[in-house]
Order: sequence, then structure tokens, then C-alpha cells
Amino acid sequence: MDKLILGRYIPGNSVIHRLDPRSKLLAMFCFILLIFWANNLITNVLLFVFVFTLIFLSKIPLTFFLKGIQSMVFIIAFTTLFQLFLTGGGKVLFQLGFIKITEFGLSQAGIIFSRFVLIIFFSTLLTLTTTPLSLSDAVEALLKPLKVFKVPTHEIGLMLSMSLRFVPTLMDDTTRIMNAQRARGVDFGEGTIVQKVKSIIPILIPLFASSFKRADALAIAMEARGYSGGEGRSRYRQLSWKMMDNFAIISICLIGILLFFLKND
Repeated sequence: MDKLILGRYIPGNSVIHRLDPRSKLLAMFCFILLIFWANNLITNVLLFVFVFTLIFLSKIPLTFFLKGIQSMVFIIAFTTLFQLFLTGGGKVLFQLGFIKITEFGLSQAGIIFSRFVLIIFFSTLLTLTTTPLSLSDAVEALLKPLKVFKVPTHEIGLMLSMSLRFVPTLMDDTTRIMNAQRARGVDFGEGTIVQKVKSIIPILIPLFASSFKRADALAIAMEARGYSGGEGRSRYRQLSWKMMDNFAIISICLIGILLFFLKND
């Protein structure tokens, strides 16, 4: 559970920390789109250089980003191996029975692996350098044009803020419950798959109970304070778009132009 860092914020005063959350959120969406343009070695190396430059500017240790990969290592390994062994085409590099590795399969596995790592690194950079409240404000601000279609943008931002805020709390509760169950003799790592699934039940029941209790307490606290979102509500945190935010968006656009000319047709 300690490997999951979603929703955790590391205070700092770096260039990345000081960017407007709207520019960081827009940059993440653009970056995810650009990742699918990177279909060769040069384009992927370019994206890795760009991401590691941002990590250096954020002044956050690389270990935090590696923790983000560790929590997704099973999915990354499964998808990469699936592409490696089941994608045909090109020269056969290795073959053992029905299992074979081809040039095209190796390149596709490398591209899939790179995409996973880049997305995890960039999304981790976003959450580590942006508070959940600022992120929810950015989502609400970017969705504001949808108010014309009666989309509850404020409620969407509020739900996102609460979700990110309570992810670490839920992980801490899960760790606490697992330790309590271990003290009572429950073994989560032994037995068949069915036994392992059954051992999860003593975790889920108290976790759901504590989550509903916390949600009820939060709702009562908001009602007691007369909370009402939407129009007419003042804001303590004011978003401010600066010149550095323009530079961040321009940088993403320049990376996109380079990828367009360097990618394979």
C-alpha cells in the first residue's frame, strides 16, 4: 500500500509547483495524445528526455516516480509480454515451439512499455506538484463552458477533490485493517486463488463500513457549515495564469511538432 502515491502532494517551490493547475492539466492531456505519436526509438527517447527534464525541474526525488511504476508493475509486465510473444511480423529473433519473438513484436513491446512508463511518470508529476484542491479548481475551470449544457461543473470538481483527498486515507485504513487481521492470524499470501480471494473479505467489510461512516460525517459537517457550491460562492484560492504557463503549453506544442516530423508514417 505504501507504493500507491495517487492523491499525495509534496510541498515545494519549484517551477513546476508554481505553474497554474489548468496549464498542468492541459499539458497532461496533450502529452497523453502525443505519446501515441511516438512509434519509434527517436520519438520515445525525445519524450523520456522531456519528462526527465520536468522531473529535474520539480526537484522531487526519482524514487517517488518509481513507486508509481511499482504499483502498476503487473499490468505493465503482462501487457508488454503479451505484445512481445503474440505480435508477429519481421525477422524471427527467437523461437521455442509456438513461442517466438520477432523484430516487430520486440519493437511493439518496447513502445507499449514506454507509453506506460511515460503516462505514469507524467501523471505522478501532476499529482505530486498540485494539491487536490487546486486540481479540482482546474477541472471546474476547464469544464466551465459546459455549463451552457447544464453540466454540474462545480459538483464534478468537488467530487474529484474529495476522491483524490481520501485515496491516501483509504490506503492507510486498508493497511491498518490488514495489520489487525494479521494479528488475528489471517494470512493474505498463502493458499489457492479461492482462499486468497476469501481472505480479502475481512478487509473489504470493515473498509466499506469505515468509508460510509467517514462519508456520512463529511456530509453532516458540510451541512452544519452551510456549504453551498456553484454560483455566488466566493473563493479563497484564485487561479492565476502567468507567462510561465504560456511557455509550458508552447513547449508541449513544440514537442508535438517534433514528434510529427520524427514519427514513422
